[in-house]
Amino acid sequence: MFNDYLAHLPLIAILRGITPAEIVPVGRALYAAGFRVIEIPLNSPEPLESIRLLSRELGEDCLIGAGTVLNERQVADVASAGGRLVVSPNANTAVIRATKAAGMASAPGVATPSEGFAALDAGADALKLFPAEQLGPAVLKAWRAVFPKELPMLPVGGITPDNMTPYLNAGANGFGLGSALYKPGLTPAQVSANAEAFASAWRALRT
Repeated sequence: MFNDYLAHLPLIAILRGITPAEIVPVGRALYAAGFRVIEIPLNSPEPLESIRLLSRELGEDCLIGAGTVLNERQVADVASAGGRLVVSPNANTAVIRATKAAGMASAPGVATPSEGFAALDAGADALKLFPAEQLGPAVLKAWRAVFPKELPMLPVGGITPDNMTPYLNAGANGFGLGSALYKPGLTPAQVSANAEAFASAWRALRT
């Protein structure tokens, strides 16, 4: 499931701080730019309501879920809200197993190979390399030599349209995009412009 959505455009929108009042127009803008994976961190205002609203709006055309998921109770809350993706800042194997048991996609954050392999053993669908600034392309290149070739590895943290190239050359399959894409106060039009810039940069790199 996860790979199917990444195949369209392997960029994950991280909407930290978004509100239910903003989520539908911002989500529509992202969808129009080609984004098919949208993460609403649980430390945003009323995140479950935002997940519920956007899931109702975009349905199965978009993989929508939560970020900053820290425990099994939150996994259940996300599932109840209609989310189908769970992203964590850490490799909590109990969260990963609960996510997969609920039929959702799992993308935990990892910072070491040990965390990465433990996450895979628990059923993770992809690995979020976090924070990308700390790990860097050289680390990703080294990890690529030992992790499964088909495994999506997604740097997150400090990614901009201008710094994707070294990560891509090192073996990144896509990216998680935070404040360079969306931050509180931006209008849907501004988010749309940012989204188009990222999508254009990705397509240029792939060609």
